[in-house]
Amino acid sequence: MDTGLLLNHLVTAVLVINDELELLYTNVATEQLLGVSNNKLLELSLPNHYQTLAVDLPLLQVAIRDNQGLTVNTVSLVTLDGQQHTVDVTLTPIEQENSQALLELRQVDQQRRIHQQLTQDAQQQAAQFLVRNLAHEIKNPLGGLRGAAQLLSRELKEPELNEFTDLIIEQADRLRGLVDRLLGPQKPTQHSLYNIHEVVHKVLQLVNLTLPQNINLTQDYDPSIPDIEMDPDQLQQALLNIVQNAVQALDKAGGNISIKTRTQHQVTIGTQRHKLVLMLSVIDNGPGINPELMDTLFYPMVTGREQGSGLGLSIAHNFARLHGGRIDCDSSIGRTAFTITLPINS
Repeated sequence: MDTGLLLNHLVTAVLVINDELELLYTNVATEQLLGVSNNKLLELSLPNHYQTLAVDLPLLQVAIRDNQGLTVNTVSLVTLDGQQHTVDVTLTPIEQENSQALLELRQVDQQRRIHQQLTQDAQQQAAQFLVRNLAHEIKNPLGGLRGAAQLLSRELKEPELNEFTDLIIEQADRLRGLVDRLLGPQKPTQHSLYNIHEVVHKVLQLVNLTLPQNINLTQDYDPSIPDIEMDPDQLQQALLNIVQNAVQALDKAGGNISIKTRTQHQVTIGTQRHKLVLMLSVIDNGPGINPELMDTLFYPMVTGREQGSGLGLSIAHNFARLHGGRIDCDSSIGRTAFTITLPINS
């Protein structure tokens, strides 16, 4: 079997480099890690394909020339598009070739992400169970309150007093709507093949109606992404909630929001490995998310805004889960990225 074909099935980025740090070979995982196509990777030397890599490059060159192996653990890597990763770096000399070596970049942040996702899913399901039970308890007295207000309204002799009963009914209906959102779908709905860019287009149509002039919204699509099994209404709502959060984060100072679609190979979601997944990202250059909120960001009723309901991200997380996917958030000052990862059954 072709060695290159085998290497393309690895989740570890594998590169063949010489002592000038020129790239002689890269596998698919390298393209995914660095966010650069294979053809462009081979055009330039290794340092041109990332912002930072916390490894002494002259040390790599010396190791290659001396035909020595090298291992450096938990190295920080920042790609050209700003993605931050932690990788283990392993350099292995190629005995048959002079001044050439096999360089492996193995992501260790993926293991941490898997563990974090499993913990987060368990905690969120417990939180949702508690909230749903509470919501059920609220609905019964809320219906009685509304019914009593309607009866009282019919008995009032002075029409101006209906203003107060109307207010009770209005607020009861508002709370009923909130409770209904808390009791949203918990089981997968009927899915059909749909194009993710059609979903994004509908979301952009809605957002552009009220988009402030100081916010620039751009798209960065991979047009080769195939149709996937989905409930388009649920994913539209999930994406809309995330984009609206980004708009609200930039509302005062303005800024840029980018919606990006890519595919990635050999990704684990929960405990299941997928050959191919869709990565749908919403990236803004706002102030970032309070680090204290990061661990509970997708819980119901958790929000960093005074007027927020704390339901938007929880609903988006639930819809991604119902599609067999997940949502990740990476946030720092000047860059916040929410990424919906969904399996592609090709």
